[in-house]
Amino acid sequence: MLSLFISTLALAADSPNVLLICVDDLRPELRSFGADYIHSPNIDELASQGRAFRHHFVQAPTCGASRYTLLTGLYGPPGNGALFQRAGRVQANPGSITPSMPAWFRQHGYTTVSVGKVSHHPGGRGGSDWNSKESIEMPNSWDRHLLPAGDWQHPRGWMHGLAHGEIRKNAREMDVLQASPGGDEIYPDGISIDEALTQMSSLSQGDKPFFLAVGILRPHLPFGAPRKYHDLYAQTELPPTPHPQKPDGRTTWHGSGEFMKYNRWGRNPNADADFAIDVRKAYAGCVSYADAQVGKLLARLDQLGERENTIIVLWGDHGWHLGEHAIWGKHALFEESLHSPLIISFPEMKHPGKQTHSMVETLDIFPTLCDLAGLDTPGQLDGVSLVHVLENPSAAGHTAIGYSGRARTIRTQSHRLILHRDGYAELYDHSSSAGETKNVAGENATLVAELSKQLKQRLGEE
Repeated sequence: MLSLFISTLALAADSPNVLLICVDDLRPELRSFGADYIHSPNIDELASQGRAFRHHFVQAPTCGASRYTLLTGLYGPPGNGALFQRAGRVQANPGSITPSMPAWFRQHGYTTVSVGKVSHHPGGRGGSDWNSKESIEMPNSWDRHLLPAGDWQHPRGWMHGLAHGEIRKNAREMDVLQASPGGDEIYPDGISIDEALTQMSSLSQGDKPFFLAVGILRPHLPFGAPRKYHDLYAQTELPPTPHPQKPDGRTTWHGSGEFMKYNRWGRNPNADADFAIDVRKAYAGCVSYADAQVGKLLARLDQLGERENTIIVLWGDHGWHLGEHAIWGKHALFEESLHSPLIISFPEMKHPGKQTHSMVETLDIFPTLCDLAGLDTPGQLDGVSLVHVLENPSAAGHTAIGYSGRARTIRTQSHRLILHRDGYAELYDHSSSAGETKNVAGENATLVAELSKQLKQRLGEE
């Protein structure tokens, strides 16, 4: 047994590192993904060196459930407590649970470190302030799971923090938009990225490959970032918002409760065009702030001489509506909630910078990283390796599944079906300019039945 363990470590010593960058609430609002008014030079450079997946979809339009699928490669519960639910099962019967992605790499000789918001709770702990040593979100997964809270007092305060240590108590008393003058460190991401850079430097001196996951908070609400990033958009003319009206009929529409509970100075972006522009520019400023943090990570990787032995994944945990369907947030099953950026880069990849329109899912990241790192893949995973798309950007993808507490969805190249728990169906034709505003289920019963069957089969419901 000992000799086998030593052999595994010897193999791991020649294995590539992994840098996983998770960006919260990041829709494909990036220049490299077609939003030419966005200042995102660091992410765009990464896309030019790797493979940008223009049709990547998450499994759930909420942080916890989406991160569950990233970190386990499995379909899971639809809520933010998904990983804590899994933790309970791990503690009750550890041998029956498929290892998480970081646990799998750890078992194969990697040092695994998480900094910032990688699982749902920054730092990976529960309790009233998310800092209880008795409540671990991902047991047996990380050698170090870190969140320096700084002036924000604790991980819960950091998660909903604004400048200079302001934490959320009553959300109605916290501004939904903020642009304070100062350096990156005056907002929460500044201090967590500094910790990530310290960890990267330390890991590069180790005798084992590393799996470093870094969670960037912005552009999560509230939309606060140093003023210099907001100033980038002071004179920017934004394109019109497509389909800004609340949809007719029954849908998974919601009233943007997470956004609306903050102090908005009595303004509603659905009724106030100027405020809608202010919100969209504030989101853009937060994207540029997040992009700057990505730049720091990549620069340090280069300084350490580790870029040529590191697989880099940049992933948005879900999309975010900026007024489409009169929604300001996520939590729906429309395209804007489920569509997010994915970039994978690794040394000597074929056709670097060539984008792909092949449809893929977050579930696919775990088996893909196993393939790229030369590891076996746990047999129970629900996703598939994307190595064939990394080798050939024109290779075929597959349909994408998503779900919330009240409905499930399947996205094909041409249509999206949303199937409610009681059987009610929404079907949208993406080849039509109407997109996800006209439910065509009534005139396409055969297609609804076919996609419903595929959806249920994928989720193991029949």
